[in-house]
Amino acid sequence: MSMSMGGGGVKAEPNVTPMIDVMLVLLIIFMIVIPAMNAGFNAIPPQAQNLKPHPEEEQDQVLGIDKDGQYYLNKKPLPNADLGDKLKEIYDKRQVDKIMYLKAHKDLKYSKVIDAIDIAAHSGVRVTGMISDPIPGTKSTVEGDNVLQEGMKKGGKP
Repeated sequence: MSMSMGGGGVKAEPNVTPMIDVMLVLLIIFMIVIPAMNAGFNAIPPQAQNLKPHPEEEQDQVLGIDKDGQYYLNKKPLPNADLGDKLKEIYDKRQVDKIMYLKAHKDLKYSKVIDAIDIAAHSGVRVTGMISDPIPGTKSTVEGDNVLQEGMKKGGKP
């Protein structure tokens, strides 16, 4: 605060130092929080357990990738370069149900899986479902799922 000495009386001025401190703290908070909010959905995916086996049906298209990165479409070997053309041929004919299932070897690099999903997405596949093997001893909390697993263990069909 300052006072003038020239006979005009007391001059009141607000002390802005605490306000500036608060504003700087808010600025720093917003500089940190806003970019994190705009970065998108960040989450660590859950460790999944396949609760019931995937019964493959005839209309299902299943892309397999072995540990060497070789593609198999419906259990038939397919040259890697032909994957996009083959999927486009299949999915251009479909009006609905543009779903593809993907089985990949557990030791395969994740980038190879992403490359296959990218090729599929550009070839008309709208949804890609991942297929895994059930973890031994996994029990479902959904009524009726365990009955299906019990039948599979005894040699029955789903």
